[in-house]
Amino acid sequence: MAAQINPSILSADFARLAEEAKAVEGADWLHVDVMDNHFVPNLTLGVPVVESLSRATHTPLDCHLMIEDPDRWAPQYVEAGAGSVTFHAEAAAAPVRLAREIRAKGARASMALKPATPIEPYEDLLPELDMLLIMTVEPGFGGQAFLDIMLPKIRRTRELIQRHGLELWLQVDGGVSAQTIERCAEAGADVFVAGSAVYGAQDPAAAVRSLRAQAEQATAAAPWACAH
Repeated sequence: MAAQINPSILSADFARLAEEAKAVEGADWLHVDVMDNHFVPNLTLGVPVVESLSRATHTPLDCHLMIEDPDRWAPQYVEAGAGSVTFHAEAAAAPVRLAREIRAKGARASMALKPATPIEPYEDLLPELDMLLIMTVEPGFGGQAFLDIMLPKIRRTRELIQRHGLELWLQVDGGVSAQTIERCAEAGADVFVAGSAVYGAQDPAAAVRSLRAQAEQATAAAPWACAH
């Protein structure tokens, strides 16, 4: 699968969200961080803003729910227009049931892991998912430095995906930039959330194209892709 770039609107100008969404319409998805000030120490946006964004852009919405009780709230984000909904393994009471409900409503189901959460206990759940998100910073705030110690976890996850023969996307989120994206791609990621690296650039659309080219070049030379 070709590398996908998902700009994070957490780094955009919230007073101009419709314009900021249009500025990256060459991206694969628009990443929307939903935070409730409980699961993470920050408060961002919710269902009404997702509904508005879905009407303002042709780019599909990738909603990352950093919230308590996603079992209750995640389906509402599908109804609001999200094409992909990510819940946290640490917050979901019944992840398999939730993933199936998200899929049944017509969206891609994704599960996220905080940096300290290992992938191995969730190996048997992988077939129920369309994407797995490995956080490469502690969730809650944009602009954090990339955690290199997550690269072995990305590699182990890619190995599990290939061992089971799954068509599962592997997303990374946190500190992804021109300086780090190649390492992520080499380790096994194929979907990249980039916030300040895109919205902090003079030309966000050009930044998306450049990051995608870097990721694709690194993937082409990666052992995991050559063996696929």
